Amino acid sequence: MTAEARGTEPPLTERQEARRRRILRAGAQLAGRGGFEAVQMREVAEAAGVALGTLYRYFPSKIHLLVALMEDQLQDLHRALRRHPPAGEHAAGRVAETLMRAFRALQREPHLADAMVRALTFADRGASAEVDAVSRLTTAIVLDAMGLPEPTQEQLSVVRVIEHTWHSALITWLSGRESIAQVRRDIETVCGLIEPRADTR
Repeated sequence: MTAEARGTEPPLTERQEARRRRILRAGAQLAGRGGFEAVQMREVAEAAGVALGTLYRYFPSKIHLLVALMEDQLQDLHRALRRHPPAGEHAAGRVAETLMRAFRALQREPHLADAMVRALTFADRGASAEVDAVSRLTTAIVLDAMGLPEPTQEQLSVVRVIEHTWHSALITWLSGRESIAQVRRDIETVCGLIEPRADTR
């Protein structure tokens, strides 16, 4: 079931949610072993113990599935950050540390990270609801780190630039063209756009 469908239909029952979680775990395991190409829908269905038709009702394609996995990973990160928020006096430093936490989490499973980022990159309008859900969640994570429950349009523009840089840094790191040290420098540089806009209210 797509993000758009979940937003317009009744919430999933406990049984349906458990089935959806099994599908996501199966997709994550396959991607973790072999990356984007290893995620074949028939194999996902077999690993999750569901019929292929059932799988397609939840996720019309592997792009939908992998983008949903990215959303799932970001939700876990968001919960963890709310339990243990980044410390620091300045918003720029807190946001940079938050995004580097996300990078460190992705480092632990590079094949899965590559599959999710490729899915985000390849997604067309058919998966726009899922991509939008990932974008909204990323924005929420950054705004939490900034300490801005009600941002201005200017601040939201800064957040979008930060998100674009983060996504680009993910791609170049996964392709082996950028080190984690360089990623940190890029993230810290773009987070410098936050000051003084976010802290002078």
